Amino acid sequence: MVIKDFEMQKSHSFHIPVMGIGYTIDTPLKVSHYGIDSVISLVDDALLEKIRKSYSERLEIPFQEISDKIDDFRAKRITTYLNFINEQVDKKFEEFKTATLSKKNELVEYFNSLPDSSTLKKEFNTLTERYFNLHDIRSWLKENLSQGSIDVNIMTKVDKDNYSKGEKLPVEYNDAHAALRGYANSNLCSSIILSAGMNPRLYSYIENFDDFFPDENGNIKKKIVLKVSDYRSALIQGKFFAKKGLWVSEYRIESGLNCGGHAFATDGFLMGPILEEFKKNRKELIESVNQILVKALESKNRTVPKEELPLKITAQGGVGTAEEHDFLLEHYEIDSVGWGTPFLLVPEATSVDEPTIDRLIDAKEDDLYLSNISPLGVPFNSLRGNTKDLEKLTLINEGKPGSNCPKRYVALNNEFHERGLCTASSAYQKKKLQQLDESGVTAKDYFRKFRQIVDKGCICVGLGTSALIANNIETDKEGSGVSICPSPNLAYFSKKMNLKELVDHIYGRTNVISRNDRPNMFIKELKIYIDYLKNKYEDTKDEMTQKQEKYLLTFSENLQNGINYYNELFSNVKDKFTETKEDILKQLSTNQSVLNSLNSEIENTFVPEKKVVELKAEVEV
Repeated sequence: MVIKDFEMQKSHSFHIPVMGIGYTIDTPLKVSHYGIDSVISLVDDALLEKIRKSYSERLEIPFQEISDKIDDFRAKRITTYLNFINEQVDKKFEEFKTATLSKKNELVEYFNSLPDSSTLKKEFNTLTERYFNLHDIRSWLKENLSQGSIDVNIMTKVDKDNYSKGEKLPVEYNDAHAALRGYANSNLCSSIILSAGMNPRLYSYIENFDDFFPDENGNIKKKIVLKVSDYRSALIQGKFFAKKGLWVSEYRIESGLNCGGHAFATDGFLMGPILEEFKKNRKELIESVNQILVKALESKNRTVPKEELPLKITAQGGVGTAEEHDFLLEHYEIDSVGWGTPFLLVPEATSVDEPTIDRLIDAKEDDLYLSNISPLGVPFNSLRGNTKDLEKLTLINEGKPGSNCPKRYVALNNEFHERGLCTASSAYQKKKLQQLDESGVTAKDYFRKFRQIVDKGCICVGLGTSALIANNIETDKEGSGVSICPSPNLAYFSKKMNLKELVDHIYGRTNVISRNDRPNMFIKELKIYIDYLKNKYEDTKDEMTQKQEKYLLTFSENLQNGINYYNELFSNVKDKFTETKEDILKQLSTNQSVLNSLNSEIENTFVPEKKVVELKAEVEV
């Protein structure tokens, strides 16, 4: 089997990460033939089935439904969908490469869209500077162009047990396991991005599929990518895989809080210092993990590659200007930069319904907030006033809080039922509210706990509905409520864009941001982290324990170290941020003052029991 080499002649220096459950569900169909990598979420097999049916009808392709009554339907739906997308992308790509005079303008526009540093762009310009020789161009295109990778994402902890006829199925039928199998059985040659933390059982399951192992030339048909937030986690997980003979081909570093969707906050570790650590230790990471890999492959009697396998480091979260994009590539030696949220305003790339696009365009900083609505219990970036939240509030006001939970993907809470309930479901919330009614807590505590219970929303459905509406598919089962999960960076993008506009913005050929008050991505993340620490402090200050104090002070110390790092970085960096450096340093100073004040409050809040006794003794004297 010939493995397509997506690393050869890489077209773009950015990729489109997964967004929600449905926002990038068909993005490869829209952008892969332009050489842009993108990621499909594998959470919702029922949604994938509906989208496949819709496209089949539009393209006049026979559609055979995969019923949820058959064995292993989830994996089979995922395999079939991915094969369908791959086949359609291949067709578009072949048409694109088969240049005709009628396609001349499209070809020229494509190469103009590439960064000026692109070898492909330079070679094409050289080839066509005198005249447009159709024969030569066709041959060159076939040899040099590669389509964007059709990657997939699995949230490793969304791995619910499943049942058939009342009997619990084996672990390989769990949701994440079935999704992994669906991808493994597809004919894609791409990457699987594993996010949301380590799942040893799922990681070990990957060993069952040959496509994840390298051949003697180091080719891997299906590559493993880990979304990580720090170097230590990357090293631990990389070694875990290596002991099984599996190589992590990419570490995708994402800002803990300045991102879209679920926000996995670090303990105050900021993105700049994290990227610096990866840059410093990249060679060590490759060598140490590779040694373990070789031993494991030998022990398993598997092929050992002739040479050390390559490793990519990529980054995403809050990037908004060409200057920031270039700085990540050049200073931190990043291989690709993820641009997510701005693409929500590009219908040519993502599936977002028109009313939601309008809300995104109008959104300001205060409209984008870190919510507690996710049933996973992880902070979740959300848009204030989204229609799914309005639907939830209506049910609360009617005295019927909670969702009917039609999909059950995050029915992971076993407090009341062995098979699990989703904390956003009406079944769960009814039981929790009954407990609360019987608890006898004060009115103040009752209201606070009531809000915590009913605040959880049905994002399983809400994050996929927009894709249905955008593709004119009925939503009788799902309803019309839409959840959306942009990053705080969206506040600075305020118009609908076509693909060319945003790509030109990424490469500095134009500027789509009309505001002149957008903070640098690192400053924005710092402020979000300080606000996060402040909220954590407010939640615990009345009854702070020594453990909580230690956590908050460690968090504060890590932020302080980050500020020191940025002060040195921006004071010494040359040829970058020349127009904004003074303002960046001023904002660092302002944030430093806020952090110092907050740190003092934390230090003076917790009073150890021994100190209380001493104070009482002094009063008595």
